[in-house]
Amino acid sequence: MATTPSPVPVRKHFSMIRGFHLADAFTLGNAACGVGAVFLSMAFMASQSLAQFLWAAALAPAAFVFDVFDGRIARWRQTHSALGRELDSLADVISFGVAPAALAFAAGLDGGWDCVLLIYFVCCGVSRLARYNVTAEALSAGADKVKYFEGTPIPTSVVLVGVLAWAAWQGRIGDAVWGGAWMLGPWQLHPLTLLFALSGTLMISKTLRIPKF
Repeated sequence: MATTPSPVPVRKHFSMIRGFHLADAFTLGNAACGVGAVFLSMAFMASQSLAQFLWAAALAPAAFVFDVFDGRIARWRQTHSALGRELDSLADVISFGVAPAALAFAAGLDGGWDCVLLIYFVCCGVSRLARYNVTAEALSAGADKVKYFEGTPIPTSVVLVGVLAWAAWQGRIGDAVWGGAWMLGPWQLHPLTLLFALSGTLMISKTLRIPKF
């Protein structure tokens, strides 16, 4: 006796979007701020308009607000999901990793050694978020959220963006960037870039534990 084949599920258009929660919309707002900051950084390099640089910097705290609220909304509505966690990490890489590095490059931290350190900073951020995603369940110990961060969270790069914004406001970017420039071998290094190297190193620290409130 022939069996009736199981019906093939109908895939609706935009089925992935239908599965998004309210918290995911805030996460995408975070990512949008990061992409906007990258675009404005590139526009600043073409126009040298201080307003564009400051708007790019202003999108970092805006992204931070979205990042804070997406977690709170997810807990409030009890809509935690693996998709939401991955979305959050990808958005953070853009807004707090790539965007600050792009802004630093636009500010004049564009020497060979600067580029190496900015790439290191972004790679540290990516590594830190990957480690968090893998260890979050173990660190939470069955609770709704983790009790502490291993290494500094990547959104702390907002502080670096604040430093760049203040430098720009004071006219201390480009050729007049704080700390000047050093020639080390074949490449140039701006000492201000060392702040990004320090931030990246703190993010991947295994022993540094920061309570999560």
